[in-house]
Amino acid sequence: MCGICGFVGETDNAEAVLSGMMQKIIHRGPDSEGKFVDGPVAIGFRRLSIIDLNNGSQPMFNEDGSIVVTMNGEIYNYKEIREDLISKGHTFANNSDTEVLVHGYEEYGQNLTDHLRGMFAFVIWDKNKNEMFGARDFFGIKPFYYSLSDNHFIYASEIKSILEHPAYHKEFNEDALEAYLSFQYSALPETFFKGIFKLPPAHSFVYKDGKFETRRYWTPEFEEDKGISVKDTIDRLDKALADSVKYHMISDVEVGSLLSSGVDSSFVVSRFNGAKTFTVGFSKDNHNELGYAKRFAERMNISNERKSISSEEYFSVLDKVQYYMDEPLADASCVALYLVDELAARRVKVVLSGEGADELFGGYNIYHEPKSLAGFKLLPRGLKQSLRKKLVKSKKNFKGKNFLIRGCTPLERRFIGNANRFSQTEIKRFLKKDNVGESNFPYSVTAPIYKDAKGSDFAKMQLIDINLWLVGDILLKADKMSMAHSLESRVPFLDKEVFETARHIPAEHKIHHNVTKYAFREVAKQYIPQDVAGKKKLGFPVPLARWIKEDTYYNDIKKAFNSKTAEKFFELDFINALLERHREGASDESKKIWVIYMFLVWYEIYFNNKEITLN
Repeated sequence: MCGICGFVGETDNAEAVLSGMMQKIIHRGPDSEGKFVDGPVAIGFRRLSIIDLNNGSQPMFNEDGSIVVTMNGEIYNYKEIREDLISKGHTFANNSDTEVLVHGYEEYGQNLTDHLRGMFAFVIWDKNKNEMFGARDFFGIKPFYYSLSDNHFIYASEIKSILEHPAYHKEFNEDALEAYLSFQYSALPETFFKGIFKLPPAHSFVYKDGKFETRRYWTPEFEEDKGISVKDTIDRLDKALADSVKYHMISDVEVGSLLSSGVDSSFVVSRFNGAKTFTVGFSKDNHNELGYAKRFAERMNISNERKSISSEEYFSVLDKVQYYMDEPLADASCVALYLVDELAARRVKVVLSGEGADELFGGYNIYHEPKSLAGFKLLPRGLKQSLRKKLVKSKKNFKGKNFLIRGCTPLERRFIGNANRFSQTEIKRFLKKDNVGESNFPYSVTAPIYKDAKGSDFAKMQLIDINLWLVGDILLKADKMSMAHSLESRVPFLDKEVFETARHIPAEHKIHHNVTKYAFREVAKQYIPQDVAGKKKLGFPVPLARWIKEDTYYNDIKKAFNSKTAEKFFELDFINALLERHREGASDESKKIWVIYMFLVWYEIYFNNKEITLN
C-alpha cells in the first residue's frame, strides 16, 4: 500500500509542485519515493514496502519506457497474471505485483481490470497515445480523488495532496454538507471541496486532450440461488473464504490482525497461524472488548496486544483524525480505529480486518426489516400513505408507532443506509442555506441505486450499503486511519470471488430465524468457539453519550456550537437545544451532536487553517 499523486497540464516548477503534493501523503509511504516528470505530465509515488522489498519501487515502466505505472494497493492474483503474460511473450524485470499492470495494460488494454483481483487505485501514462488511464478497485477499498481545474487533470490518494497544486483554488461545497447531515459521511461524488471528485468504485477513466471519461467495469448484483441447500451454501462459502484469506496473506513482511468482539474479525484471525492481534476498548464501559479479546486469544493460543482508551485520549486526537480523513466523518468508531491502528503499527506493517462481512452476508439487524414488515405489502398504497401521514402528524407516542410508520413508508424513502441522522425537515429548520431541500437529499443520492437494483427488498438494502455506507464510511476510515500510521489494512471479505459466492446465497440462508449472517456463522463455527460465532453484532461501541454529558466535553462542544463557524452554517438555537436535551437526559442526541461537532472540527482545520501537531 502506498500513496499516488500527479497531474497532466503545463505547470510552472512542475517537479517542485509534485514534491509538495507527495510530501502531503508521506505517511502513506515513508519507505521511499519515486517521480516521473515529462513535459506536462508529472507522476508521484510514496512507497510502503510490502511485496518485493528490494525491487518494487515505482513508477514502473515497460521495456521502451512508453508505459508508466503507479499503484496504491495490492494485486493478490499477480502471480497467476504474471505467468499468463510471460507465456504470451512479456518480459518482467522484478517480482512485484505492480509490474503486472505494466504488461497487463500492454496485453489487455483498458480491459486490464477484468483480470485483477485485489484492492487498488492506479494510473497508467501511455506516451504513445498521449493519454492517462486509471482505475479504482471493485468495492472502493482504496481511495482515488481527482480535479479538472484550469486545464489540468490533478489526482491523488488523498485530497490534501490535490490542495497543493496551484491550479486548484479551494472552495467549500455546501451541497456536501447538506447530504452529510443525513448520512454522517461525505456521500456525493463531489467532495466537500468544490471541484474535487471521487472516482467511484469499479470505475476506470481515460484522460486525453483535456477530456475526462469514466466507465463502470464491474457491477455488484445479487441473484439468489433458491435451489441450494444450507449445507452447500456453507461449503461454497467456506471454500471461497479460505481462498481469499490465502491470497490476502501474500506479503514479504509480517501480517497481523485487528481483533474486536465480533465473529468477523475472530474468524479472520482463526484462518491463519502465528498472528499478532490488536484490540482497543474503553475504560469504565459496559461493552468493553478487551476482556473478550484476552479470553479469545488465550483459547486460540494467539498473541493479543490490548489498549484501554480514556476519554482524554479519545478527544485529544480528534483534530488528527479529521485531518487524515480529508472530509468530515461522524462515525465515532473512527477515532478508536485510529488508536488501534497506531497500536498495531508499532509491531507490523500489514493487518487484516473484518470489514464487508455484514454487507455481503446480511449482518446488520435492520436487514430483518423486509421480513418483519412483509404484511404491509398487502395493504393498498393509498391506505398506507394516509395512515403514515396521520401517524407522522400525531404528537401522541405509543409502542409500535415507529414500526407502523416504517411499514407504511416505501423502502426507497425509509432506508438510505446504516446511518440516517437528520431528517429533511430538521435540516431545513437549522441549516443556513438558501436552497436547502432543492436537491432532495438524501433521496436523490439513493434513487439511482434503487432504480438499477434487482431482487428483493433485502438485496436492495445490501446494495445501498455496498454502494454508499461501505465505501463512504467503513472502507474510507479503514484506509485513512491505517495509512495515518503507515499501516496497510487488508479486508479478505471484500474479494470479488467471495462476492460471487455471496451474491447467490438465498436470503433465508443469510437471515435465518432472526439470526443474522447465518450461513457465515455456520462456517465460522468450524474454526472458532460456537459462543463467539453466534455472538450478536455489537459494532464498535464508543461511550459518547456519557462523555458528552461530562463538563469538560460538554463545554468544548458548546463552545464549538457557538463559534463563528457554527453561526455561519447553522441556526444556533436549534443545535444548542439539541445539546441541552442530551445533557438533561430528555433524549439521546449524541449521534446528531457528533455529526455537527465533527464537521466543525474539520472545518477549522481545512478552511480556518487551524494548526495541528501530527507527531
